[in-house]
Amino acid sequence: MNPTAPNHSASGQVTFLGAGPGDPGLLTLRAVEALASADVLIADPQVLDVVRVHARAQVDTPLQASADEASIPADVPALRDTANLVMAAARAGKRVVRAVTGDPGLDGYVAEEMLACAAEGIVFEVVPGIAAAVGVPAYAGVPLRDAHGTDVRFIDARTADERCWTEVGASDATAVVSTSLDSVAAAAGELVSAGRKPDTPLTVTVAGTTTRQRTWTATLGSIAQVLKAAKVLPSANGGQPVIAVVGERSAAAQRDRLSWFESKPLFGWRVLVPRTKEQAASLSDQLVSYGAVSHEVPTIAVEPPRTPQQMERAVKGLVTGRYEWIAFTSVNAVKAVREKFEEYGLDARAFAGIKVAAVGEQTAKALVAFGVKPDLVPSGEQSAAGLLEDWPPYDPVFDPIDRVFLPRADIATETLVAGLIELGWEVDDVTAYRTVRASPPPAETREAIKGGGFDAVLFTSSSTVRNLVGIAGKPHNVTVIACIGPATAKTAEEHGLRVDVMSPEPSVHKLAEALADFGAARRDAAIEAGDPVTRPSERRPGSRRRARS
Repeated sequence: MNPTAPNHSASGQVTFLGAGPGDPGLLTLRAVEALASADVLIADPQVLDVVRVHARAQVDTPLQASADEASIPADVPALRDTANLVMAAARAGKRVVRAVTGDPGLDGYVAEEMLACAAEGIVFEVVPGIAAAVGVPAYAGVPLRDAHGTDVRFIDARTADERCWTEVGASDATAVVSTSLDSVAAAAGELVSAGRKPDTPLTVTVAGTTTRQRTWTATLGSIAQVLKAAKVLPSANGGQPVIAVVGERSAAAQRDRLSWFESKPLFGWRVLVPRTKEQAASLSDQLVSYGAVSHEVPTIAVEPPRTPQQMERAVKGLVTGRYEWIAFTSVNAVKAVREKFEEYGLDARAFAGIKVAAVGEQTAKALVAFGVKPDLVPSGEQSAAGLLEDWPPYDPVFDPIDRVFLPRADIATETLVAGLIELGWEVDDVTAYRTVRASPPPAETREAIKGGGFDAVLFTSSSTVRNLVGIAGKPHNVTVIACIGPATAKTAEEHGLRVDVMSPEPSVHKLAEALADFGAARRDAAIEAGDPVTRPSERRPGSRRRARS
C-alpha cells in the first residue's frame, strides 16, 4: 500500500514522522512527501515551523487550538492530548501527519499513540527522523566514538532510574544524556556518584542544529561552575532541553578542530536583506550556508505604469514582428511582461523569432521559469555595462530588424539605452513598472534595526539605503554595513552610516561572500586575542542580558 495515496476507506491513515532536532535541512525526502499530502498536521511546538512550510496551505493544525482549551487539565501537558487528536482525525478519514522532535522511535508517548492506532485497526506508518541525541553532537563537533570504538549509551535524565545511572557510571561507555540546562549539573552528579571520575570530559549543547546553538566544554566536576561563569545559569530559560555528551572517547578535547557548525563565518548573525523573499531567495540561501539568519524587508513596492498604453503597444509589437531583441534588466521586468502576456492570452511562444537578453542570473532564471531561454546573459559583470560588453552591434546584413524592446522601471538609468544606440540599434525604452517606497515593516523589525538587533545589513543599491532609512530608521552603529559598490557606499555615508564591507564586484552574491570574509576575519581575531567570539549585536548596551542562550 502506498501510504501517501488517497485512502477511500472509512478510516484515515497516520504518518508518525520524525522532524529531527531543529535544522529544517535535516527533514528526509520521505517526510516532505508525507507532509505535502497531509489533511491534518499535529506537530510538537518545537518543530511546527520546520514542518508546516512543506504542508499544503489548507492543512488543518488542531494542536495549536487544543492547547488553549479549558478541558485539558492544568497538570497534563498539551502534547499528552495528541493521541485523542490523532485518533479523531483518523476516524474522520483524514490523512494525518504526527510530527515529533527527533525520531518517533525514541518517543515513549508516540509509541502509545501507535498502539492506539493499532488497537482500532487504523493504518499507520513511521518515517524515521534524525534523533536529537545523534544529530546534536554531530553539529557540536563531538563524535560519539573514536577509531578504537566504545559503547554508546543514551539516557533520558527525566526517566532514568538508579539502576540506569549505576550501569552507565560503572562503565567506560560514552553517555549521551538528554536533560535540561538547569539539570545538567545534577545529571553529572549522578554519574560521579555512580563511579565516573569528576575529570571525565563533558560537552553540553543547547538549541542544537539551529543558529542559536551554543556548546560548553567542561568536566563532570566543573560543569556547574562553567555554566555559572558563562552567566548561563541561573536563568529563566533553564528548562530548555540540552544534549550532554560524557566520555573520554567522545573527542570533547578536539572540539576546537571539529566544531564545523558553530565556526561558520556568520554563525548566528541576523542579517537584514532589503528585498522581498522572492527576490532574496538565492541570496538568503547563501547567507544560511554561512550560518546566518536572513531577514527580508522589502524597501520598494512595484506598481503598474500610470499610463499602460506604451506597454500595450510594445507587447503587440512583439507579436507582429516589430523587434529583433527584447532586453530584460530585472526580475520585475520579466514579471511585468509575463502579466501583460497573460492579460492578452499569450504565452512564451510569442517570443518565437525574437532574441532575448537578460542582465544576470536571477533575471535569466525568471525567464526560464516563464518558458524562455535567454540568448544573451553577460559573461562578465552582471549589469547594464556587462550586458553592453557582450551585445553585438547592429548589422544590416544579418539583422532584418534594427529595434530593441527594453521594458524596465520608471527610475532606471540611461546607460543601457545610450550603449545600444551607440551600437546602432533603435530602442523602444518602455516603462513596464513603477517603483515606489514600500510600507514600513512591523514595529518589532523597526526597533531591531534602530536598536542594534541586527548584526549586519546588505545594501544592494543607493535606493535601498534611502528607502530603508525612510521606512524603518537608521541602523544602529554596532550593525555591520555592507554595500554592493562605491555609489551605494557613498549614499550610506551620506546617511551617517559607517561602511564596513564593500563588494569587490557589483554582485549580490559577491557582497554576501565579502560579508562572510569579514565575519571570518573578525572571528579569527577574537580567537587569537583569547576573547570570546561574539556577534556584532552583542556589543550593544544590555545585549548580554537579553542575548539568547
